Amino acid sequence: MKIRVWWAGAAMLALSPLSAAVAQAADVKAVATFTVLADVVSEVGGDRVEVSSLIGPNGDPHAYEPTPNDVRRVRDADVVFMSGLGLEGWMNRLIATSGYKGQPVVVSDNIHAREMGEDSHDKGHDGEGHDHGHDDHDDDGGHHHHDGVDPHVWNSPVNVEVWVDNIVAALSKADPAGADEYRANGDAYKQELASLDEYAKTQIEAIPESQRRILTSHDAFGYFGDRYGVTFLAPLGVTTDSEASAQDVARLITQMKKEHIGSYFFENSSDPRLVEQIANAVGARPGGELYVGALSESDGPAATYIDMFRFNVDQMVKAMKQND
Repeated sequence: MKIRVWWAGAAMLALSPLSAAVAQAADVKAVATFTVLADVVSEVGGDRVEVSSLIGPNGDPHAYEPTPNDVRRVRDADVVFMSGLGLEGWMNRLIATSGYKGQPVVVSDNIHAREMGEDSHDKGHDGEGHDHGHDDHDDDGGHHHHDGVDPHVWNSPVNVEVWVDNIVAALSKADPAGADEYRANGDAYKQELASLDEYAKTQIEAIPESQRRILTSHDAFGYFGDRYGVTFLAPLGVTTDSEASAQDVARLITQMKKEHIGSYFFENSSDPRLVEQIANAVGARPGGELYVGALSESDGPAATYIDMFRFNVDQMVKAMKQND
């Protein structure tokens, strides 16, 4: 009798690590196009979702070239998330090549998209709105943007709250058993986003409006400018693939001198040379690096979306305080 009990106990002990491993396995395999989005999906998914990002830290989502490994990852995914609004021009080809059966979830659906060329902050958009009405699934894979729509929606946390709702809905559909958990995670994360928005407002409102002007590499901060009343100047358009003409550069230099813009920023995923050239011409100070379309490595200052946004706010505020 004793022997039998001992065997049963040993069998239980032998099984327990295995059972633990099985219990810890994620229910849903999700793939996101870039690190910023992957982080938000992780926040909503919690332990039930294993998330991977096609583009790694510091990678540029505008100019990405998918790899054979990406084809496999997309094919094997339960859910695929993309931001949309023309950001990932390469995504349609990747979906077609991979043979992925579903439709990718476009998380920027229902965000009021701003048109390029709108003066950032005179419009006073609050980032909330209705369906943008652009269908990204018809993208032909080029690096253009439909109707000059600005795809950098995550540069306002209010827009990321819309992402969260779309992610909660998509994960709940893929894994109905986890629906309550996804909703609870999403609600908790949206509270963090609201605090982040409040933080940015408080920090920036303390700076006189005439000093809220910044030079960056490309036109990626329109939503931020609209939300917090900051004017951004950039030599490149909405995509890092565009090129600035000599006229554009000369105009920008004149504007910077006229408006006393004293600092400039690099972006973690773009070539800094053009911004340096412009800054040198006007004697502007380097304000450091901003994280735009990609998070930093996990040991860097922008390992999560929340960290990235707060870091950018702090960098900008420090630089704008020095504008005269």
